Amino acid sequence: MKKIINTAKAPAAIGPYSQANTFGELVFTSGQLGLDVDSMAFVEGGIKEQSYQVLKNLVTVLEAAGASTDTVIKTTCFIADMNDFTAFNEVYAEFFAENAPARSCVEAARLPKDALIEVEAIAYKI
Repeated sequence: MKKIINTAKAPAAIGPYSQANTFGELVFTSGQLGLDVDSMAFVEGGIKEQSYQVLKNLVTVLEAAGASTDTVIKTTCFIADMNDFTAFNEVYAEFFAENAPARSCVEAARLPKDALIEVEAIAYKI
């Protein structure tokens, strides 16, 4: 049975969707942006700062669903400018240093709220 996951420790959804859903042992997150949970504004800085916040938000949602970075099977990453790919990868590697999941990373013409990066994940519960 599908269960909706919402946590006040991560930015609220900015549209009609959930932060994540679980189905059995699987966890499907919505795309996370580099928004600060308290102000709902982007963290200051560029791609590295937004990437760090995106992945921090992703971890928070995964944990609320009973998962972790160790149980992520696949991520999909949307980047506003593929020239930022290397800088994004540097931050991404901090969160997925070992046992990295499968991943797609595509340049998007425009992301919600003009974000620089958005990441979603599929994981399984611990």
